[in-house]
Amino acid sequence: MDESLVVEKFHGSLGTQRVYRLSGPLTFETLPPLQNALRVETANSLFLDLTDVPYIDSAGLGSLVSACVSCNKTGRQFVLSGVQPRVERVFHITGVERLFVMFDNIQDALDALTRPADA
Repeated sequence: MDESLVVEKFHGSLGTQRVYRLSGPLTFETLPPLQNALRVETANSLFLDLTDVPYIDSAGLGSLVSACVSCNKTGRQFVLSGVQPRVERVFHITGVERLFVMFDNIQDALDALTRPADA
């Protein structure tokens, strides 16, 4: 099975935002490109668009949790969007869904976190 994970990086509407669009399964075999990208990322807000991620294994889950905890420790935002039902089920089974800020799609996530707080 030669499935790979494609990681595309975009700038959000604010210069302090980074959007990563992931396409493909998030598994032990496919993780390195994402881990490498997140390891050097310094943006204040990280958005991971998982719309095209059909499934995730324990290594993929661990990587997301690790990135989320790392961002929280440094006062940065870590946001997931487009989480597929199969992936969301893994979050619920493992009890990690409470760690993540999740939105239905990337536009909702960006809109919600780009607006001034007093708007």
